[in-house]
Amino acid sequence: MNGADSLCDTLLANDVRVCFANPGTSEMHFVAALDRKSDMRCILGLSEGVVTGAADGYARMTDRPAATLLHTGPGLANGLANLHNARRARVPVINIVGDHASYHLALDAPLTSDIESLAAPMSNWVRRISSPEDVADATEAAFRASLSPPGVATLILPADAAWGEVASAQPLKVSPPAPLAVNMDTVREVANAIRNTPGEAAILVSGAAARADCLEISGAIAAAKDVRLFSEVLLARMERGGGRVTPTRIPYPIDDALQLLADIDVLVLVGAPEPVAFFAYPGKPGRLVRNGCKVLTLAKHGEDLKGALEALRDELGVKPSQPQRRTITDSDYIVPFGHLTEDAVAVMVAERLPDNAIVCEEAITSARRFFELTAAAAPHDYLMNTGGSIGCGIPLATGAAIACPDRKVINLQADGSGMYTVQGLWTQARENLDVVTIIFANRAYAVLHAEMRNVGVNGIGENARRMMDLDHPAWDWVSVAKGMGVDAAGAHSCEQFADLFESALRRRGPFLIEAII
Repeated sequence: MNGADSLCDTLLANDVRVCFANPGTSEMHFVAALDRKSDMRCILGLSEGVVTGAADGYARMTDRPAATLLHTGPGLANGLANLHNARRARVPVINIVGDHASYHLALDAPLTSDIESLAAPMSNWVRRISSPEDVADATEAAFRASLSPPGVATLILPADAAWGEVASAQPLKVSPPAPLAVNMDTVREVANAIRNTPGEAAILVSGAAARADCLEISGAIAAAKDVRLFSEVLLARMERGGGRVTPTRIPYPIDDALQLLADIDVLVLVGAPEPVAFFAYPGKPGRLVRNGCKVLTLAKHGEDLKGALEALRDELGVKPSQPQRRTITDSDYIVPFGHLTEDAVAVMVAERLPDNAIVCEEAITSARRFFELTAAAAPHDYLMNTGGSIGCGIPLATGAAIACPDRKVINLQADGSGMYTVQGLWTQARENLDVVTIIFANRAYAVLHAEMRNVGVNGIGENARRMMDLDHPAWDWVSVAKGMGVDAAGAHSCEQFADLFESALRRRGPFLIEAII
């Protein structure tokens, strides 16, 4: 038995049974160990961004970590963008980063790098394994760190620690610490602030507080006490539709967000940080709440969010009730026809959303009304790009489909960001994942056009246009998808799109629709 066997056995003992991988020479002993463990599902990603983004999607849907396998510092570096998104989603991931044998590092071989420094900004926890005998303890620590509180843990595996012999031992099953108990002093402080505010109070939810059971509680508080209910602009996961309580999502455009929060005197955070502008803009504030707004934290990420909400409900004397829910009028679902637009796609997908679907949304500037339209759609989970680093949509959908093979996954994907990790389509084909990818083909980084206007630049010349437009040449998504083994078709009209989407919902396996808008 070697260190690699010990690592794999420890992962399996703690129910880590999926490894998203892009390995290299330094990891071959670990690959061999994985080959001996039939209980571990190994999934190849053709780029490290697919590997890390898929681990993010898997964790969002299971609340459990998958492992990633990355090749030395450059391999980790290639996956950092989606690890940034995973860290912002506050989900558990265990990165296993192979490195040179410890005695080889002094030779400064071409792939030698400072892995600790690369990993630190996107990880909550980093540790280098010191020897074969250290593998089991380090792996147990990584698992514990990924869940307490949930976050990204990075474990560096030197090649000699992987191939070195160790004594056979029963791997330890780790019991992560329970969430911190509810602080009743904080509950009473928040309740008093809500009771005594002369103006408006609001609750902002994120993380587990955006699940249906917690939303039911916060929705009842909001209805009984005239408190407004908000969610973050970028959602790691929210259970929505089907009569569930749907908070108002804080909008991305800074002026809209400032207007929404302008009258709030007390803002209660539940698993969420204070809302801030995505970027700095000349002459505009960074904080979205007004000066003088009292911002209180009821419970933080890693604490008992549901217990805190229940305690606040009881402290306020709110009885279980039917909280306010969103309704959609028939006019919202007027059947579009003719030329295909981003709004028409949003309407058609919202109207046809299947029960228990998982929606992974990285549409960026497209499908703006989709969130609103699906408030009363079929029950579904809604996942978004939480860190703003584009290129997570296709990998996120891939990981979600691995986690929930019995559920339809729908990826609303902007074309520009989709190009970052298009290799994920190959993984979907190889694993026969039930994912429908809808590409909003507007042939531009449209968000950058909007941001130019936001910073006061109204005239866009040739140099700027060439950095923001994708139409010379136009990307052929149908050909690319088919080249990766995913069946695909393009739609120019609403009628074509509706037929393709309905057909994709009736079948299993990956399918891509290029919506040319």
